[in-house]
Amino acid sequence: MPTPARLALALAAALALPGAALAVQPPDGGATDPTPGSAPAPADEAAQDDRHVKDLDSVIVTASPLPDTAENLIRPVEVLAGARLDEAKSNSLGNTVNKLPGVQSSYFGPGVGRPIIRGFDGARVQVLSDGLGSGDVSTVSVDHAVTIEPFLADQIEVLKGPATLLYGSGAIGGAVNVVDGRVPQAATDEPLQGRAELRAGSVNDEKTGMARLDGTSASGNLVFHFDALHRETGDYDIPGYAESAEHMAEEGEAPDPATRGTLANSALRTDSGALGVSWVGDRGFLGVGYSLFNTRYGVPGHEHAHGEGDDHDHDHDHDEDAHAEEGGVHIVMDQRRGELRGGLDDLGPFASLRVKLAHTDYTHTEFEGDEVGTVFENESTEGRVELVHRPWAGWDGAFGLQWAQRDFEAVGDEAFVPASQTRDAGLFWIGHRQFDALRLELGARHDRNEIDIDNTGPAARPDRDFNTTSLSAALRWDVSDALHLSLGLDRAQRSPTAEELYSGGLHVATGSVELGDAGLDPETANRAEIGAHWHSGPLTLGASLYHVRYADFIYLADTGIDEHDGPLRAWTQDDARFNGAEASMDWAFADNDSGLWNLRLFGDVVRAELSGSGTRQLDLSVPHGDHAHAYSVELARGGNLPRIAPWRVGGELRWERGPLRASLGAVRYAEQDRVAEFERATPGYTLVDAHLAWHADTAQGNAWEIFLDGSNLLDEEARVHTSFLKDVAPLPGRGVSFGARVFF
Repeated sequence: MPTPARLALALAAALALPGAALAVQPPDGGATDPTPGSAPAPADEAAQDDRHVKDLDSVIVTASPLPDTAENLIRPVEVLAGARLDEAKSNSLGNTVNKLPGVQSSYFGPGVGRPIIRGFDGARVQVLSDGLGSGDVSTVSVDHAVTIEPFLADQIEVLKGPATLLYGSGAIGGAVNVVDGRVPQAATDEPLQGRAELRAGSVNDEKTGMARLDGTSASGNLVFHFDALHRETGDYDIPGYAESAEHMAEEGEAPDPATRGTLANSALRTDSGALGVSWVGDRGFLGVGYSLFNTRYGVPGHEHAHGEGDDHDHDHDHDEDAHAEEGGVHIVMDQRRGELRGGLDDLGPFASLRVKLAHTDYTHTEFEGDEVGTVFENESTEGRVELVHRPWAGWDGAFGLQWAQRDFEAVGDEAFVPASQTRDAGLFWIGHRQFDALRLELGARHDRNEIDIDNTGPAARPDRDFNTTSLSAALRWDVSDALHLSLGLDRAQRSPTAEELYSGGLHVATGSVELGDAGLDPETANRAEIGAHWHSGPLTLGASLYHVRYADFIYLADTGIDEHDGPLRAWTQDDARFNGAEASMDWAFADNDSGLWNLRLFGDVVRAELSGSGTRQLDLSVPHGDHAHAYSVELARGGNLPRIAPWRVGGELRWERGPLRASLGAVRYAEQDRVAEFERATPGYTLVDAHLAWHADTAQGNAWEIFLDGSNLLDEEARVHTSFLKDVAPLPGRGVSFGARVFF
């Protein structure tokens, strides 16, 4: 069906779905967006709360040591919470936040999806668990998953623009903070409260169950937290063939009818759990927590083809056994994490002190069939101290100290990165002051980064150390109660990672040979952004324009040379620039006997290119046992950067009435033809999703909810341009998920 016809069908369905729901004529009352464990509201208040999924502008953003609402923060931020978070939750963190303006996801099969913020990904986007790094190695390779489970989150905060001021070198492109409350910081509203959820899905035979409990002792001082999750899926359905037509033509292959409709080796199994306990007093708290995350997932596109007699079978155990027999690549990841957190208020000239400490043991094993290929091990310790001072000369502010140590090792034939020890330490201050209608925010941070590597290999490589400094200024002008304008200026620096400095060998996940450059310098980003926010009654509009100019931008360049039957790519650096824009609209256009109707529209675009001219020469040496192949490559100093997300527009129509709520949305991803040299363009596609939920409160103060979610309802073949697997692993086809939630 042509795209215009599909969009028309989506809009028609968006209008028809709430209309069909109206015919049910449900009784009034019942909250549609409960906060887990909260006490039930009186009947009149509950009816009023039904009309609002959640005012996200009023949600407190905790990623800053100076917490404030999303509405009042000067810096651009997006928050997912409440019913919108429940509807967005997915197997990966990246796919969960994928529909926020300016935020997309990488894709390496259903088990791996890392957030991409305004075109920045990997080592430029920091993923946090309640303000501390996740402790995984998802920045080392695109096939490594983030060890944070979105289904257990209370809310997810996305900081757009450089967050180096708060979280150091790895947040130069932004940060995603997952708030899960695994170490309690305050007493609960009820002695025992929690939530549980069971769901099943059609596109991959998903079976997911989760439970969470929070409670407080009779004395009010001892608070505990418990959560657990289990998920199993089989290989997922796709509209056509795993390999794109262009890829098959390039390889001289013909489609195999036996492989149509299923993405082989895409099964997934995840287990996660945590236990935390805190002592909470009048002036502070002290708590500990322990958590585990274990996942097994196939790597699509890296398995042998199915034979003619293979049947499509979603049974998880059958899938995993079949993959082992066929030699498919699958990954087993295990992480154990211990945390200590504490806080103290009212310290004379200081308003509060917060201390966070986490130790993480991480193991990632890649299997080829039933044979161990490569084992990645990572042991990390991170600490953070935040000291909020009382107003000094009119300035509210906070000092912060952050340090981390990482011991990383890869063992196996495909260990393309040597063992390394990384130590980071940073000191920062951030503060703001109000001047009538103007609010000014200033900040500064200095970091020291050291990388020591294992030099037992054939070629000695130098250890490196770096000093980076970041400065920030932001201004907000309240032109009126309805209109706010903002301006942000940043100078941020990022140190090269061990992967960028020392890679040297075949990287099976990307199917390429990757070479690092031990002489890389820190990259420096200078950002300018202007934004506007206007609201009047039921209508809210927001827009922003930004420009980022990089000096010594580090990127993985395709050289056009084949090595080991795959492309040779080299880490290098040059000047670059990013230009982008975002816009959004929320309009509650009707609130009457038919219910509350809300229309949301958004769009974003980013253009990223090298800013030089002419060419430069790159001399490369590819190790081959006890010798090496030498190449001299000319790289263009201009042109597009690789794997940049395309522009997109999206919309969502929501309806709420009594215990019912429904929504239908569509997002159009444009064709990405602004590609780097040796990179193939990606066709555009439209993804349509729908959600329906029925909520009810009980006389005992508990609540339950039955839900039905639909994804990719048009069954489009969708290939993510930011993915290394775009030509061999499309997104899942049409799928329906259903289940129940209980709040108590």
